[in-house]
Amino acid sequence: MGKKIGVILSGCGVYDGAEIHESVVTLLAIDRNGAEAVMCAPNVDQLHVVNHLTGEVDEGATRNVLVESARIARGEIRDVTEVSADELDALILPGGFGAAKNLCDFAVNGPDCKVDAGVAALVRAVHEQGKPVAAVCIAPALLAKVLGDEGPELTIGNDADTAGAMATMGAAHVECPVTEFVVDQDRKLISSPAYMLAQNIAEAAEGIEKTVAALIEMT
Repeated sequence: MGKKIGVILSGCGVYDGAEIHESVVTLLAIDRNGAEAVMCAPNVDQLHVVNHLTGEVDEGATRNVLVESARIARGEIRDVTEVSADELDALILPGGFGAAKNLCDFAVNGPDCKVDAGVAALVRAVHEQGKPVAAVCIAPALLAKVLGDEGPELTIGNDADTAGAMATMGAAHVECPVTEFVVDQDRKLISSPAYMLAQNIAEAAEGIEKTVAALIEMT
């Protein structure tokens, strides 16, 4: 039986949810490495809804993170609170603004952000069992908040302001090119910049594919 890799999604769409390219590349890489994705998301409302054609917030509109994430998951997705670390071999968080707006509120409150309770609980549980956790794009900021007391080594690429915020939360930021990844071997954490730096899907995919391969190898 293939290894089971938890994937925490944050909606559907780069500006208010999970980055679709990053999510699909992650799922494809998991499958190509002979593993099985166990998709989940918090059953909460999004911070807001963004019109992806105009980039403007659709005032008054509401969408549910789990329902929107089901679009990417083709319906095969569970509430994050219903997923146990015991059933997983590893965990990965794709990026997109949803990781910083819906899984946590880093986009609004920076280092003072709060993480969704269900997401934080699953990340901690997987980590405490000694299983590897990966995050791409802006999602490493969430790991910095949840695991900052351990001084984790993480990357979001080279953005100075975001790196500084991560350092405030306790992480040691490591600069990284878009097609590569950073491994914190002691804490079994892997991160890659993806669309924090990527100019196209091919650049994002190269770093994500390497990240997923390293994540599965580490299990």
